[in-house]
Amino acid sequence: MLEPSIRIRRAIVANDALLVKRILKSHREVLHNPDASPEGLSNSNLHLAASLGHLPVCKVLIEFGHEDPDPALNENLQTALMLAAAGGHTEVVHFLCELNPEIVLRRDARGRDAIMEASRNGHDTVLQILLTYVPGGPEQAVQRVDTDGNTALHFASGNGNLLVLRTLLAAGADAERKNNWNWTALSYSATVQAEVYLKGLVAEVERRKQIRQEIEEKKKAGGVRLVEESEQG
Repeated sequence: MLEPSIRIRRAIVANDALLVKRILKSHREVLHNPDASPEGLSNSNLHLAASLGHLPVCKVLIEFGHEDPDPALNENLQTALMLAAAGGHTEVVHFLCELNPEIVLRRDARGRDAIMEASRNGHDTVLQILLTYVPGGPEQAVQRVDTDGNTALHFASGNGNLLVLRTLLAAGADAERKNNWNWTALSYSATVQAEVYLKGLVAEVERRKQIRQEIEEKKKAGGVRLVEESEQG
């Protein structure tokens, strides 16, 4: 008979949520079950399920209290959400964000969060979910930097995913922000196409900002005139 720790791992890989539940009912001690293998990084059961995109298993693990009282972290201080975001597993990301929106802001050992992971791997739908749930709003979230000074836009530019670039700029990402080596996101463009596209997006964003500013100035000027007319009356 295989050890419960091995059986539950195999059940997770097979996405057999019912078997996972049966094992946990008899062996609660393997709920977290950190992977001690050289490449395992001490990933917990939820890390494994999330990295594979196995939502039914994730739900069972949460039901048994896997993330109580705090989210499980591996040796790189990564959460299960970070691995799900890196893998582009939309349903798992949505589930974990609904469960605890604060986890979106957690950083790993390199100062990266789930938003950076989604951007680095080019997963636009996942990115949009994260920006919807992130506490404090998307504009603040996309300004965050890792230990090297890189923003999510730096990672997206290096990946060359055009949809992710558009999403980040629409959320308020700063294309002129420089990392610790004095490089902007544009400097990391993966392809000439991505570079041209990013330049066009930046120009479009600036044009829209200018239009909004002009509209606001006209509104203020109009308000002043109305006050003056009422005073004369």
